[in-house]
Amino acid sequence: MTLSPVTEQRRGLIYGIGAYGLWGAFPLYWPLLKPAGALEILASRMVWSLVAVAVLLLVRKHWSWFAELRRSPRKIALLGVGAALITVNWGTYIWAVNAGHVIETSLGYFLNPLVTIVFGVAILKERLRPVQWLAVGIGAAAVVELAITYGHLPWIALVLAASFGSYGLCKKLAQVPAQESMAVESAFQFLPALGYLIFVQAEGTAAYGHAAWHVTLLLTLAGVVTLVPLLLFAGATNRLPLSTVGLLQFLAPILQLACGVFVVHETVPGSEWIGFGIVWVALVVLTWDGLRQAARNAQAEPQPVVTQLIASEGSASSIAPAPAPGA
Repeated sequence: MTLSPVTEQRRGLIYGIGAYGLWGAFPLYWPLLKPAGALEILASRMVWSLVAVAVLLLVRKHWSWFAELRRSPRKIALLGVGAALITVNWGTYIWAVNAGHVIETSLGYFLNPLVTIVFGVAILKERLRPVQWLAVGIGAAAVVELAITYGHLPWIALVLAASFGSYGLCKKLAQVPAQESMAVESAFQFLPALGYLIFVQAEGTAAYGHAAWHVTLLLTLAGVVTLVPLLLFAGATNRLPLSTVGLLQFLAPILQLACGVFVVHETVPGSEWIGFGIVWVALVVLTWDGLRQAARNAQAEPQPVVTQLIASEGSASSIAPAPAPGA
């Protein structure tokens, strides 16, 4: 049964809201895994992610892609680098959330679109429109303001933005579908993660199997928790214009910020709100310019909006919006 374009877009919107909503709620999930430490949570997520995606591929009986990928060492290498980068991202994020730095993690993902644009210019040799340069400059001013506020660089936010932006770049260059790339990345992570879990079990410091039963269950479900929003994200990107997906990506850091303020009750000084406000101005400028350019392209030539945004001359949008927190 073929669904109408309107129905498909409505379904895509539901998938997109579901994906970014789940990612935005992650700050509520990781603290439930205490007394497990950040490294044990990270390792459990890696091990069970491979199990989850392997089960999915087994159900789909989808293995033909592996033979083709083996003939491309470059793609495998890019996914290996991506696995290392997402390990840094996940580890920093889990540690920061459990250490009470939820608000700074949200800043990292607010900064991520700006970092992605910088990578597009510096590495993919894309050209920016003046308004895009303005957005990047405003974002840089926000980092300076927050550095003055904190008395040091907001390193958690910068590590999250840089590692996730770099991860998105690797995914862009590798051009491997989401489930398949997750399988390869998890395979790279699996043995080191499993080795660490065996080590903490032998040391008697593991929470898995020793803490309350719900902690063990939630650690086991870490793979599913990782996979489900990724599948929803893939469903959204297949049905929605890239501009819509780009707007939806701000839902996750907004929810993270809300978790930090209203659930974790982190204190946010007024000077820190100024920094966040500057970042939001940069994102408003960037979003307005992207929508304006898409509208111009649509008037100039009737083609799908996704194609317009990717092919638009001078646009740094050829790196598609990546999955948000801890994809």
